[in-house]
Amino acid sequence: MDAMDAVPYLLAFGLYILCSLFLLLYPQILHKKKQLAFQCRHISHRGGAGEKIENTIEAFTHALEAGTDMLELDCHLTQDGCVVVSHDKNLGRQTGYNIEISSLKLQELPPYKEKLEVTFYVGHYSTGQDRKFAPLEDVFMKFPQMPINIEVKENNDTLIEKVSSLVKKHNRESITVWATEDSDIMRKCRKQCPAMPYSFTMRRGLLLLVLFYTGLLPFVPLGESLLQFYLPSIINRTYIPEETLLKKRFVIFLMEKLTMRKSLFNHLVKRGMQVQLFVCNEEKDMEAAFSVGATGVMSDYPTVLSEYLRKHPIPPTK
Repeated sequence: MDAMDAVPYLLAFGLYILCSLFLLLYPQILHKKKQLAFQCRHISHRGGAGEKIENTIEAFTHALEAGTDMLELDCHLTQDGCVVVSHDKNLGRQTGYNIEISSLKLQELPPYKEKLEVTFYVGHYSTGQDRKFAPLEDVFMKFPQMPINIEVKENNDTLIEKVSSLVKKHNRESITVWATEDSDIMRKCRKQCPAMPYSFTMRRGLLLLVLFYTGLLPFVPLGESLLQFYLPSIINRTYIPEETLLKKRFVIFLMEKLTMRKSLFNHLVKRGMQVQLFVCNEEKDMEAAFSVGATGVMSDYPTVLSEYLRKHPIPPTK
């Protein structure tokens, strides 16, 4: 192929790049903007695990009083079929008893430790008067208008069905979010309650990056309503991961360069999605998250986040 033969291909490629860049800035030309029932800048991770014992009614109440817009929590199933709010399925870290939640009835669950280390703020501990595991239905009844992000970690059909039934029972499909890293679990969640908004899984998040860097993203419809991701700069500083790969400084550097792209986040926001970065427990991390284009920050410290937002008001998202 000589130089002249290549001209049409170069022109087509140039046109593709121009169209992609234009639609990245103006996605409403191809995509109807999503309309969510909530707009959350202040998200309390595990109900605010740094200020009260994580995932307790006391923690959720405290977060609400501190001014949170959304509660984030995880669920597991007890032996007698109760959906309880708990991050871990094994009670070792939270209670000191090396036993699975699924092997105990609700009334048999031991209390949380008096002092519990904050997972995403190494060396810091929380305490509180309430040390009881909360049934998910109690949370729904106590906070009927509060948006709640539910992460499902177990590929358990019964758990997913029960969570979905509780959401429908309390008429909160529009303010409850499906979240999970696993695409197979998400597929089951969406089948059980398709009316609930849902976040990107790990696999879909990787696809999102591929679409972004190849210029295809503006042309592709997306069903997700939220992108939730680590703020990379907290890894190996306030949060020490178990994964060996994440302990490598180059990996974190590469992750930050590839994922923290303001143009990507702005594009998603223009399509009506929310971008939430976690877990930001220091003001400098909150500032870093918002400066790169996050619409919301997830923190273990709802009071600290509220104070940050008071000092740094964010203009409403258009």
